[in-house]
Amino acid sequence: MKLHETDIRVRSSKKTQVSSHSVLFMLTLLLSIGLRPSAGGQQVSTSTSVANAPLSVEQVVANLVAMNRERAQALHAYHGSRIYRVEYHGFPGTRSAELLVDVKYQSPGTKEFTILSSTGSKMIIDKVFEKLMQAETEALAAKAQRRAALNSDNYDFTLAGYETTPSGSAYLLIVEPRTTNKFLYRGRIWVDAKDFAVTRLEAEPAKNPSFWTRNSEIEEVYMKVNDFWLPARNHSVTAIRLGGRAELTIQYKNYQITNADPIGGLPTLETRSVDAGGAQP
Repeated sequence: MKLHETDIRVRSSKKTQVSSHSVLFMLTLLLSIGLRPSAGGQQVSTSTSVANAPLSVEQVVANLVAMNRERAQALHAYHGSRIYRVEYHGFPGTRSAELLVDVKYQSPGTKEFTILSSTGSKMIIDKVFEKLMQAETEALAAKAQRRAALNSDNYDFTLAGYETTPSGSAYLLIVEPRTTNKFLYRGRIWVDAKDFAVTRLEAEPAKNPSFWTRNSEIEEVYMKVNDFWLPARNHSVTAIRLGGRAELTIQYKNYQITNADPIGGLPTLETRSVDAGGAQP
């Protein structure tokens, strides 16, 4: 199978200068939290019970893997904007920055970022935000996607509940990585009971991304745009060994699906007998 090369394009509407000074452990910390895949709050569930779940965990995971593959193949291009924010409190002081970015995605492996405006710490703007965008683009490569895929090759799944919210029902799954791969995480995911898409995630990295960090907490929320579930908000908080706290927030806005095939769905998946995982071929 021929693999597509990732096209990395990061463009800015104005030039920025690299800061002449840096704090090593702070920079390492901020870079590390940016290497996680990316989303904030979600409506509180009204009930949680494994006994109420219509499907087994094996069926839920198989549906999730199949529909993720279906959506990935159908989505060819979209356009949107983002607001990146970082706040750091601790030694040697407080720093913050904000970046407004225009994003264009083109299947199979191109994301073009155009920086529209920036405020705050030059070090964060020049080093951290750019690293975040580059890491996200590199994650589009086929090899990276396989290593990070949400399937039974990479994770063990446990059904923890079936929740009802004002926006619909969802399966709550506990996910445990099979290896301490830096691309993986452990925690909880909510899977929409109709579309079999992850709508929310609360997790921590499977592997500590930096010596300077004590722990990192990640929260993600996704929104439905036409037939596709795309990131709505990412919130990551990292504690530092020497004291201090770094907080990264990404807000995703103004999505426009510019090229996509219709989602046909796989209606037989809900009731057929399946093996755990349903890994992609």
